[in-house]
Amino acid sequence: MTATVRSVWLALLVFGPMLVEARLAARNESAQRSRGGVEPAGDVYGWMRVAYPAVFLCMIAEGFARGDGARWLAVGLTSFALAKALKWWAIASLGRRWTFRVIVVPGDTRVTSGPYRVARHPNYLAVIGELLGVALTTDARVSGPLGILLFGALVLRRVTVEDRALDAILRAS
Repeated sequence: MTATVRSVWLALLVFGPMLVEARLAARNESAQRSRGGVEPAGDVYGWMRVAYPAVFLCMIAEGFARGDGARWLAVGLTSFALAKALKWWAIASLGRRWTFRVIVVPGDTRVTSGPYRVARHPNYLAVIGELLGVALTTDARVSGPLGILLFGALVLRRVTVEDRALDAILRAS
């Protein structure tokens, strides 16, 4: 398989589901806001919205430029698939609460079913797993680690904002 064909297929594999997720997130965001949902201050959504697809694009471009085939193709694709499965399990467990933005609805309780029984933020673990999977698939030795570190820093900030917002809503209930 040529680097061009591999890059096109990988871009479809990454960005196709991302578009589906964006539509679902927008629909859920609207539903959450209609239920009185509020977005806390200090979120890094604007940065994440740019960084998430950009990191994937950089890794795919690096893999294309390298052109020698990914040594870790099977491991990377398996990691990506497992991360996607975890993400969709988290999405299914959250239902209409799942959005790209942090939106909390007064009176809601913390979700403790599905992957939330064992991990506090399984969706973010899945996102890092997706990035790792693509880094391995493309053999992105530069943009992979840098992108994961950059996006990981945004995720850490996001988790802080989300936990603070959830704790405030739960205390008020």
